Amino acid sequence: MRLHREGTPTILLITALVAFGIFTLLRWPVLPNVLGVLLGSALVTVLLIVIWFFRVPKRSQPNDPNGIIAPCDGKVVVIEEVHEPEYFKDKRRQVSIFMSPLNVHINYYPISGTTSYYKYHPGKYLVAWHPKSSTENERSTVVANHPVHGEVLFRQIAGALARRICTFTDVGRTAVQGNEFGFIKFGSRVDLLLPLDARIEVDLGQTVTGASTVIARFKDRS
Repeated sequence: MRLHREGTPTILLITALVAFGIFTLLRWPVLPNVLGVLLGSALVTVLLIVIWFFRVPKRSQPNDPNGIIAPCDGKVVVIEEVHEPEYFKDKRRQVSIFMSPLNVHINYYPISGTTSYYKYHPGKYLVAWHPKSSTENERSTVVANHPVHGEVLFRQIAGALARRICTFTDVGRTAVQGNEFGFIKFGSRVDLLLPLDARIEVDLGQTVTGASTVIARFKDRS
């Protein structure tokens, strides 16, 4: 199993803490054997969970020029028409995907094209499903311009556990559907802001797979 490069510092730190904890337990003779084994097992379990969090799954490269694919793994928690105030400043169809700490936290380009906008916003750490998290939490906004269908906005949003958003793109960079554009450490959410005429292909509460599940389809412009 390959691990994401963003996990290296965290994994090394947790490994050192777990090793120190186990060493301390072994040097503490007054501790009952059963309790020592339980505490040691709990420390190892924490390390395994952290390693699992930073896993990099194998995903086949999508090729769906009319489709808008899931930018991350998780559950669809919002499907609604909203006013988008940052970039479009008009009404859009919003689809939001919540990632639990056990989901893969890699973020993928939902469409191919060119990055036309990128901005990082520091902010709060409200729970990711809070209605105001889209506008008040730490977040990173990216817009990709499809050569035929126009622009789609996708926003990485930090959650109550997340403290670092990583975005690997900039204005003018080529966006390739299904390629990685970012990573969010621990619980978080990704919003998609789509054209009003996009046909939504998922349901509220549905579990989706990044770089695989089709979230919506562009209106046919042929």
